[in-house]
Amino acid sequence: MTPADLAVLLHAATSTVLTDHGLDSSALPEAVVVERPRNPEHGDYATNIALQLGKKVGVNPRELAGWLTEELLTRDGIASAEIAGPGFVNIRLAADAQNAVVADVLAGADAFGTGALYDGLKVNLEFVSANPTGPIHLGGTRWAAVGDALGRVLSAQGAAVTREYYFNDHGAQIDRFARSLLAAALGEPTPDDGYAGAYIGDIAAAVVAAVPDVLELPEAERLEAFRAHGVDLMFSAIKANLHEFGTDFDVYTHENKMFESGQVDRAIAELKANGNLYENDGAWWLRSTAFGDDKDRVVIKSDGEAAYIAGDIAYFKDKRDRGFDLCIYMLGADHHGYVVRLKAAAAALGDDPDRLEVLIGQMVNLVRDGQPLRMSKRAGTVITLDDLVDAVGVDAARYSLIRSSVDVNIDIDLDLLVSQSNENPVYYVQYAHARLAAIGRNAASLGLSLSCDHLELLTEAAEGDLIRTIGDFPAVAALAAELREPHRICRYLESLASTYHKFYDRCRVLPQGDEEPTELHAARLALCGATQQVIANGLAMVGVSAPERM
Repeated sequence: MTPADLAVLLHAATSTVLTDHGLDSSALPEAVVVERPRNPEHGDYATNIALQLGKKVGVNPRELAGWLTEELLTRDGIASAEIAGPGFVNIRLAADAQNAVVADVLAGADAFGTGALYDGLKVNLEFVSANPTGPIHLGGTRWAAVGDALGRVLSAQGAAVTREYYFNDHGAQIDRFARSLLAAALGEPTPDDGYAGAYIGDIAAAVVAAVPDVLELPEAERLEAFRAHGVDLMFSAIKANLHEFGTDFDVYTHENKMFESGQVDRAIAELKANGNLYENDGAWWLRSTAFGDDKDRVVIKSDGEAAYIAGDIAYFKDKRDRGFDLCIYMLGADHHGYVVRLKAAAAALGDDPDRLEVLIGQMVNLVRDGQPLRMSKRAGTVITLDDLVDAVGVDAARYSLIRSSVDVNIDIDLDLLVSQSNENPVYYVQYAHARLAAIGRNAASLGLSLSCDHLELLTEAAEGDLIRTIGDFPAVAALAAELREPHRICRYLESLASTYHKFYDRCRVLPQGDEEPTELHAARLALCGATQQVIANGLAMVGVSAPERM
């Protein structure tokens, strides 16, 4: 019985109690909260449902808790139920109900931990979307890891996820990039507002190699050649780096397409027609204050040029027209203002603003020898994805970027991430998996197979703690998807690894010397197999490998 199974049982039992005592069963929430007590002596699980309902149904919470404990003791799988404090209920599971989780994990295999929370939901997940004017910096690298992990977590709950990259090939930054390439090809200094770094010289040389007469073309054609070829070369490099990082996209949408296809014009026409775009001082303004923004936004400037938000409006409409139920945008720390304005734009189009979610990621700092790193050999000004991967490898880079909430700035200690120690979180989790794989190999060499026939023999406290911890995984995975927080998977895996190492220190799994294998050995081997499966499933959800040897 997993916590999710227990929550269903508690819901049913509470409904019975309310009905039997003539109380309002409609007050019962859709989901009953089940938690692990901090002190294991208080029970395997606890619930506050009596406290939640007492005042609503006009009964003292302790009295309601008493009725609930009586009902629970009639249910299969419950060994004990006791009232605690003002109305908490502490629950112990019967050994067979608790230990059945081991068999459930082994039977579910790769599917254990998946769910149906978002079955049928079509999700567009846009992340990274770095301008093709340079290598991906650390902020974009964080989104590459977290965005891919979020896509995996949502998919594990039944969502049909499309990973999308918005390719910014329109606007002033691309012009500055082209001028920087041209200057490098001519051996001239980088323009004041241009891009610097060794990569600019490399791309400029590649453009000259591809178009040998490029420097002899008329000025406008020459600049356009560097723009077109340079953007293609830069974006090819970005896609290759992301692929090596384990992050791939299903769709690449060009910003330029929004304008060239007429989608921007059509979106603007729609807003004019519904009265949510108005003219003032020669410019066209979105009535965004009518939808919660702090000020109205210019969509078409007085010179007739489209403001950046014009493309955003057309792009959201394009996503919804493609049939997506939910559009998630993952943006950098300097985009806080975009949350309200994008939702306002959605509402102005007559759409539900809740169909649009914006996640804002904070900054990443790299530290080595206790000192922050600020410069890249390749990019010249910022640390890049390649810099991080070169320093610690893909697994450590991804895991370290995913394991913290995106709401906080993070410092990544490069020395720690290359160390083989318990302080290195990715090593700690992967080592647990490798140790479990080694147990499986050693058992095979002894002719011992795991068996779920006698899981009732798993009665040690360390065994019960490990069983309950692996049983938590489906609920953790569902909550990570619901809250858009894949870091919860990492933190869970670290807790699971710790719980497993404590079990390993207290419970001998394999026979030693001339000792004959017993049913307890086989049951403990099954528990190890289930733990290994859950660690592998969790690492897969964040796109990190589960090595069998380290």
